[in-house]
Parts: sequence; C-alpha cells; structure tokens
Amino acid sequence: MIKNYYYLLVGVLVIFSAVTHAWNGQLVALPMLNADIIDIHARTIFFYVWHIITAENLIFGVAFLLMAFYRDLSKVRLAAWMIGIIMIARWIVIFGSTLYKNKTDLLEILIDSIAITIVVVLIILGIRVKNKPLV
Repeated sequence: MIKNYYYLLVGVLVIFSAVTHAWNGQLVALPMLNADIIDIHARTIFFYVWHIITAENLIFGVAFLLMAFYRDLSKVRLAAWMIGIIMIARWIVIFGSTLYKNKTDLLEILIDSIAITIVVVLIILGIRVKNKPLV
C-alpha cells in the first residue's frame, strides 16, 4: 500500500528525468564531443560526468519509489532530506557555473531550474506527511 504519494510522484519524475537525461545526452550533447578539436581526456570526463548524473537520478528515483511504500515514514525522512539537499546543491552548481562562465545562458537553465524546484518542493511535501496509525 502506498504510504506517501509525494515520494511516489518524485520517484516517477526523477526516473523520467534519468531517462530523458540519458536520451538527450545520446542524441544531442555527447555527439558534439566527437569533434577532433576537443581533447580525448575532456571528452571522456564529460561522458562519464553526464552518465553519473543519469545514474544518480535513476538511483534517487528508485529510492523514492521504495520509500513511497515504506511503512514507517519517519525512518526514511533523513534519506529524503539528503536527496533533496543533493538536488539543491546540484542546482546551485548549475546556476553558479552558468553565471560564472556564461551569463547569457541563464535562460537555458530555466527548464532544469523549474524541474529541480518541483522535485524539491514535492520532496519537502513528502517529508511533512505524517504516519497514519494502524487500525
């Protein structure tokens, strides 16, 4: 039985994000790295960093799906907080890097900013859900 619908929704959204992140990487971002002017070491680093984010999203999504069904929500609250903090830190890195490297691209991160905000708000709402006493 589902104990936390917010966690369930976060799990689905974050798994969807992992799939679209991998797909976008394969179709758009990673093929641009095949240019000979980019050093092989830089291409390798970009490739694995891209896939680390995909793997993290997948793991976070599965964790939230499992937590949605967990009987005692107080026992998974810390994990939800930690994942939420990681998501916020991720956004700070995205925003800060964009601001530092190319201020004109701030509009380019709007969709990422909205997605991260929605996920973090849903996580916080899920954290606030109280255990219902068993009857």
